[in-house]
Amino acid sequence: MDKVYIKARAKINLSLEVSDKREDNYHNLQSVFQKINLYDEIYIYKTKNDSIELNTNIEELNNKENIIYKAYIKLKEKYKGITGIKVELNKRIPIQAGLAGGSTDCAGFILGMNKLFNLNLTKNEIISLGSSLGADVVPCMYNKAILAEGIGDVITEIDTNFKYYILIIKPENSCNTKEMYNKLDSKKRETKKKNTMNIIKALEKKDIELLSNNLYNSFEEVVDTKNIKNDLINNKAQGTLLAGSGSCVFGVFKNKEDAKFAYKNLKDKYRTYITTSYNSSRREIF
Repeated sequence: MDKVYIKARAKINLSLEVSDKREDNYHNLQSVFQKINLYDEIYIYKTKNDSIELNTNIEELNNKENIIYKAYIKLKEKYKGITGIKVELNKRIPIQAGLAGGSTDCAGFILGMNKLFNLNLTKNEIISLGSSLGADVVPCMYNKAILAEGIGDVITEIDTNFKYYILIIKPENSCNTKEMYNKLDSKKRETKKKNTMNIIKALEKKDIELLSNNLYNSFEEVVDTKNIKNDLINNKAQGTLLAGSGSCVFGVFKNKEDAKFAYKNLKDKYRTYITTSYNSSRREIF
């Protein structure tokens, strides 16, 4: 095998309950991650060099701070059979948007390298590597809905194949994850809501109303989403929520027709994506 192709799918958080900050500066959380059919494309080719050549369609990501570059260095240090590679990354997921674009690229890259070089990594090896690169990397290893707890490293798979329609709006502003957590830490926190179990029940029962009524994100305490959420609700969204730490806001819809109606009405006002939930029946990584 000389090359691999990976679809690195974005995620939304249907619930995101952030609690205390730990001594290692991570936060404990409880969150339902839902993979969606919006993805980056990653092509990895073996080369005769002894380094990584990384090319993306987003010029500001072509540097050594890219999480793919960092993952390559860690892999090469630990697994001596790895040689040089060329990576072409076609970014479709907006950056600094709360959709885990960087984390899912990293998860997909690790999967691709495992295949390309026949590393036969164990689940624990993949989790250890992913956790060392970012809190969202391990949850992004699963191409389905999951419950993530701890710092995102304690995973429970959710038994669902619920397909529902989602409209994502990317406002002009972007949100830096570290800055968003700092804002959350500096604010007197509201009492944490207990919506997560209802979200899981909604996914299992394919209940869009129960899902819509229990969407929750701690970061909405520090990000103003009112105008976009109102636009989504006024265009047939059943429920709306900030994506991750922002800045995207998404709406969930009863059916394809309502989602297309909202897309048609909002696409000229905002940068807008229409997509669906994604729950793979295959174990694409674990």
